[in-house]
Amino acid sequence: MTKLFISTGILLLSGLSFGQDDKATFKEYKPGYYQNTILKGITEYDQKNESPKTYKRLKIDTKGKDYPTDPDLYKTIWHTGVISQGNTGTCWCFSTTSFFESEVKRISGKEVQLSEMYTVYWEYVERAKYFVAHRGDMNLGEGSETNAVAKIMNAYGAVPRTSYTGMKAGQKFHTHAVMFDEIEAYLASVKTQNAWNEEEVVKTVKSILDFHMGTPPEKVKVDGKSMSPKQYLKDHLKITPSDYVNLMSLMEKPYWTKTEYDVPDNWWNSEDYMNVPLDDYMRAIKKAIKDGYGVSIGGDVSEAGFESEAQIAVVPSFDIPSENIDESARQFRFSNETTTDDHAMHMVGYYEKDGKTWFLIKDSGSGSRNCGEKCKQFGYYFFHEDYVKLKMMTVTLHKDSVKDITKKIN
Repeated sequence: MTKLFISTGILLLSGLSFGQDDKATFKEYKPGYYQNTILKGITEYDQKNESPKTYKRLKIDTKGKDYPTDPDLYKTIWHTGVISQGNTGTCWCFSTTSFFESEVKRISGKEVQLSEMYTVYWEYVERAKYFVAHRGDMNLGEGSETNAVAKIMNAYGAVPRTSYTGMKAGQKFHTHAVMFDEIEAYLASVKTQNAWNEEEVVKTVKSILDFHMGTPPEKVKVDGKSMSPKQYLKDHLKITPSDYVNLMSLMEKPYWTKTEYDVPDNWWNSEDYMNVPLDDYMRAIKKAIKDGYGVSIGGDVSEAGFESEAQIAVVPSFDIPSENIDESARQFRFSNETTTDDHAMHMVGYYEKDGKTWFLIKDSGSGSRNCGEKCKQFGYYFFHEDYVKLKMMTVTLHKDSVKDITKKIN
């Protein structure tokens, strides 16, 4: 009874908040772009072993709602077209590679398409080294964080997508399921046998990668010139990886310090995150996108207010009223693990409506292609600022867009 009274009181207090009349509904989950297009385009996938089950999920009821889902409403930065990550867990690379493509345009005026898989290849090599150095004490998966791309670029450079697709001839979509299983099984045997020979482990992992993805190029030809991937990054793209910074906002770590984002996909325990108060975090994101900088964002996309058919991400009033979204609400959900580190995307635009900011989000995942015939443009989401404030946990951006923050960091 007490809980009901408190809940009712909160709803009454939220009378003027965004989405004040939001209702929940159970929506039947149906196979979408992933099952109907990606998996059917993967020759090694045996559909006999896959029997998609229908079930119902609690989602926001979007009927009668007027969400700004027309991309033409948004002021955007230049960005490349949407591309699918296929059957892989590499959203971290697709989102941040897209981000760097926009950065190249902003910095040099050049329009490029970069190879996501070149970064992914060398990320697996770095994981193999880490696995040996730490005697297998690490999280091993396909996922990573947005700051991994700058890390790999700094070590290995970058190449055009046309120079390295990471796919075999005739392959329609990326798929790493079999490849990852082979790497995982091999590394498990290394640990079981105590065979901690880094050179041998890296050699074997690279042979698996070479078979499934192809061998990455040592040289690329651009404008008639042959150059190494590092030269291509520095001299042609004009990208300096150390110019990019990462923000987070969690009460569990000291504010205004660099610290670790403690999630499994931060497998190398990076402490390269500037932890700032939530209001500063939101100000930084808004200022960056409004000043013409893109933002690579990562966080939770499993909520009732994240609705792929409508292409929206909002915080419904039946979850928490807008005015109650603060650092405590954000930390509470992270601590009890209802906020998870699911997905990374590229923020490419903004739109102001009723005093609130909506963000245009470019997405490599399959869900953003489930919007059907009513879709004006596939591959995008429309995020209300409340969703970013509550559920998007980290961002990667250029240091010049957050000068006021970087000078305060201890």
